[in-house]
This record gives sequence, C-alpha cells and structure tokens, in this order.
Amino acid sequence: MFSVYLIYISIDSIAGFGIENELALLSGNIHDSKTFQDVITSFGQYDFKPGGLCVYDRGITSGRNILDIKALQWDTLCGVAFNAKIEKLWHDILAGGNLEQYDNHVRLKDSVFYVVTEHYEIGGVSGELALCFNAQQQRRLRESRYEEIRAAQVLLQNKKPIKEGLGKFFDKQGSLIKSKLREAEEFDGCSCIFCTRNMPKEEILRLYFDKDIVEKAFHSIKGITNLQPIRHWLSNRVKAHVFVCYLSYLLLSLLKYRLGKIEISAEDALRELMTMYKVYLRDTKNVFKLSRVVTLTKKQELILKTLDKKLLKL
Repeated sequence: MFSVYLIYISIDSIAGFGIENELALLSGNIHDSKTFQDVITSFGQYDFKPGGLCVYDRGITSGRNILDIKALQWDTLCGVAFNAKIEKLWHDILAGGNLEQYDNHVRLKDSVFYVVTEHYEIGGVSGELALCFNAQQQRRLRESRYEEIRAAQVLLQNKKPIKEGLGKFFDKQGSLIKSKLREAEEFDGCSCIFCTRNMPKEEILRLYFDKDIVEKAFHSIKGITNLQPIRHWLSNRVKAHVFVCYLSYLLLSLLKYRLGKIEISAEDALRELMTMYKVYLRDTKNVFKLSRVVTLTKKQELILKTLDKKLLKL
C-alpha cells in the first residue's frame, strides 16, 4: 500500500490560481517541465512523509523532475512523450500482432486498453513503462484526420489555403502522399505511462487517468461556483482566493459523495435546487411567524432526502 499522499498535478493546477506569483514564474515562454521543477522544490516546506505518489501528464515529464521526486522519497506516475526508443518498442509490439489479447486487456470505465509493460529508465530512475493501446481512440483520430484531409483536398482544388500542418500530406500538385498518411497514423491510439513503483497495470491506468479530476475540478470551480479566473498579485489576496476556490470544490466534492447513490452530479443537483425557495410570513401585530418551503419537485425532494432527511423538515 502506498502513502495517503497522492498528488495529481496539471499545468492548470500549477498556474490556475496565481500560484505562479509566489514562484516568480511570470514569463509565458517557460516550459511546463521547468515550471514543475520549482513546484517540486516547494514541496519540501510541507514536510510530506516519504512514500507518496506524484501523478502528472507527459507535458510536465522530464528526467530531472523524476529524479527530484525520487530524492523526496516519492514515486512518480507520469505520461511519457514518444521518442526514438519508445517508437522502436511500439514498432516491435505492433509488428508482433499479439497486442490485442485477453492477457493484455484492461477496462477503464467506458474505455478498453491493451497494455504491455517493459522495464524502462528515465533520468537514471528505473521503473515500468506501460505501453497502452486504445482502439477506440485510434478510430477517432483516423476518422478525424481523414475528414480534415478530404476538406483540405477541396480547398486545394479551389486554390485556397489549408489548415496548418496538413501540407505535409500533399505534393506540389495537390495529390495525397499516402506514405505520409501511413506514417502519421502508425501510432494512433498508442500512449505510454511510466511508473517508478511496482503496481499492477490496471492500477497504473486507473490512477493515471484519474488525474483528469484536476482538470474537472478547475472546470467546476470556474463553472458552477461562478468563480472567475481572477489574477491577484498581493500575497494575502492570492492565499484568500486559493482558499475560497479550495473550499468551494471541497463542498462540491462532499455533495458529489452524498449524491453518489442516486447518480446525480453535484452541478446538476445545484441547478435543480436553484428554483427552490422559502417563504417567510410574519404578523407584527400578533407576533406570529411562519415559514414554509415551496412545494418541491420529486427530484428536489430526492436530492434533499439523499443529502440529509432533516432538510425536508425546514
């Protein structure tokens, strides 16, 4: 079992709340992995216990970051961008034709992956590289690319400019170069995840793709809670804004947990309850007071009952 410390990192979580102000990262041309290096350094002040797991996507991955996290006695679970070595591994796996079989099958919610693992090393740190293939994603990527190419062909025939990046698929006469198309689609649906901790591949995929909760958290904070992406520069205001955003998402998370039994999202529940209101009546002469909640819809009643039955008596 790993430590209770499980941190999901995304670029949005690094910069979304003005944390870059405290790190003095004001330039927009700093690479994401460089930004994360400073964040790793700041982890030391929190006195985290050893044995945690840091999860982040491939845009932040670098040998230096993995090595620095290891120095904190933490493990890394991260996405890995393709390079010549990884492409060779994929060449061999795809050429073997044995990828899509039962032993490699991993279901993750509505997605199906075929996964094989290889011993791998990044930045001098050893781990397991999970090579994941998603046939559904492969099909979506290819269909999208084919549609873009067909649209580009029409534009070229009419002597009009085409979308940037599509020019490599056509020769000077505007004819499709099929070898370039095959080259582009070779690794469709393929991705890689690197982990420095020994875990089953099912757990590797589940934890890695759960990092999407970071993006969803920020989407919720900027959406249903109506907190705009306000930029603050004074230290106290930055901390106050972070606290308000954190508290709002904490409440959303608790709401989501309570509503899990009836499969209604926290956002939908809040929208449903927006039309609910309470009427207060007071007779100043006889000092008589009365309050009543307007008649609830069945859905509103179900939500309140699920959250706390006492709410129905208010």
